[in-house]
Amino acid sequence: MFEATPAASHALVRNEVMRVKSPPSRPMSVLIVDDEDLVRKFVERALREAGYQTATASDGPEALGVAAKLETLDILVTDLMMPEMTGDELARRVRASSPGVKVLYITGFSDRLFKEKVTLWADEAFLDKPCSVKGLLQAVSLLLFGNFELPTEHQS
Repeated sequence: MFEATPAASHALVRNEVMRVKSPPSRPMSVLIVDDEDLVRKFVERALREAGYQTATASDGPEALGVAAKLETLDILVTDLMMPEMTGDELARRVRASSPGVKVLYITGFSDRLFKEKVTLWADEAFLDKPCSVKGLLQAVSLLLFGNFELPTEHQS
């Protein structure tokens, strides 16, 4: 069994960050899905003000319709526990037509996420609710760009 030393772990992270290509010149497209209106508006405003192109939906079926109309979709930010369709089911369906989309689960139920999923797929992360604007922006940036800072062309 391989156990990484702190130096080896640091090297792996550094290599992964270096592997990430430079961000595109267009605004990154985000679909935000949450059945709680206040949460959805909070996330949408934080990401829009940070320079992301945003679209929103209040549940999984609505999100599938919105995603189908988007020209590009870079990241899905979704609640995990919603009526009609869970966030991980939504992510699976969105990836059927957009396989490269990254997924950030925002949830107050991270224990349920790992009880049912055991592990996250590549290009997935989770953020516990409630979260700060800074924590949200860092999580999205880490998924999209491999670092905690937004590229200067995406800062407002």
